[in-house]
Amino acid sequence: MTEHRLLPDQWVDNYADYLFNYAIGKISDVETAKDLVQDTFVAGLNSAKNYKGEAAERTWLIAILKRKVIDHYRKINSKKGRAEVRMSYSPASDAEGDWLEEQVADPASVVENDNIENDELGLAIYECISKLPKKQALVFNMKTIQGVSTEDICKELNINPSNLWVMIHRARTALMGCLNQNWYNL
Repeated sequence: MTEHRLLPDQWVDNYADYLFNYAIGKISDVETAKDLVQDTFVAGLNSAKNYKGEAAERTWLIAILKRKVIDHYRKINSKKGRAEVRMSYSPASDAEGDWLEEQVADPASVVENDNIENDELGLAIYECISKLPKKQALVFNMKTIQGVSTEDICKELNINPSNLWVMIHRARTALMGCLNQNWYNL
């Protein structure tokens, strides 16, 4: 196994975009994603003495970011608003009592769990995206992950909508092939 060493002075140049793309895919809020990447770099600096060199620097930073994303969702869950629950005083009566505020988890919300449970798949997807041709990866990321409008992407990259959709189709086809080869067949 190749031993790796940390180069924190190169983290922003080498990994900021990759970490941001990962975070925005999990959080869908630009400012929060930026904050989580910054928190990742700070945590990396603070725990650099614990780095054993068994994983590549980027892999180690992604592991830290994954924990930051999980912590973010835990924090959101613990601060969910109070739900109002109607209490009935008499089982024989249809009369309703006072409103009671209680801290209640939203059982219909599985978004937080989905994000946590799909970390490995997310890493596989981002690894496959990194193997796409640069412009294809950019278009796919802008449209599918960041949700940029077709019109804005076409203006920014000076392409027409037909070209955009061809690139998206090719990117999706390549990603599916990559995932079938590297993820689903494991």
